[in-house]
Amino acid sequence: MRFSILTAGVLLAAATATPAMAQDTAPPSPITVSGSVTLVSDYRFRGFTQNGENPAIQGGITVTHESGLYVGTWGSSINFAGNTEVDLFAGYSHDLGGGLSIDGGLLYYLYPKKGRYATDFFEPYVNLSGTYGPVTGKVGVNFAWKQDALGNQSDFSRPAGAKSSSTYMHGEVDVAIPNTPITLSGHAGHAWSDSFPGGYSGEVWDYSIGASATYKMLTFGVSYVNTDEPNVAYNDAYRGSGSNWKEDLGADGAVVFSLGASF
Repeated sequence: MRFSILTAGVLLAAATATPAMAQDTAPPSPITVSGSVTLVSDYRFRGFTQNGENPAIQGGITVTHESGLYVGTWGSSINFAGNTEVDLFAGYSHDLGGGLSIDGGLLYYLYPKKGRYATDFFEPYVNLSGTYGPVTGKVGVNFAWKQDALGNQSDFSRPAGAKSSSTYMHGEVDVAIPNTPITLSGHAGHAWSDSFPGGYSGEVWDYSIGASATYKMLTFGVSYVNTDEPNVAYNDAYRGSGSNWKEDLGADGAVVFSLGASF
């Protein structure tokens, strides 16, 4: 251990001894690394709580090449499937000119301690973004083909566990208030699926409106999040059987606070 520390100290001294002129003339790196750590009062995925309406810790890191290629990972605490979600992603972003850009890639939702049920699935996505003055807008679509983790749960006439695809269309707008650190944000999305992304009716709207303020590396945010899904769903398969089985979906409206640091 001591040898490692001494070796690191020698290398650091050598690096700091490099003339300033050489540093100034060095070409910029073609690779950019960025990341963030955030504490949220409730982790909402497309309007639905993922942590039982309790606080969650989140963080991620992205490596971007000047060509537009990027890879990264993002994770959050949750209250199911081993209490951890890890998202892996890779994609490509291209500047179309005139303030427009297009971005496409592949998401992989991973639950390391998923237990005996299939939970992991892939989801390709494509987004079109544009900026005009202080306004930035984005529209996009995510589509997941039929996979084991997307087992049927909304249409009880189908065999339990039947695979289902999932489509999610969304739009966002951010408006930066000039000469302030404040940005106003709005979001709306619509999901279609016979699996959990579509709720218990097979399709569901989610929406949010909020604001954020930045100070150096810190960002504080507050938003109101809701869906058009009833917060308590009754399993149709149990109706008429005298059972009172029901499930709290965590889909009701809520004010969500966040505090994050980026680097």
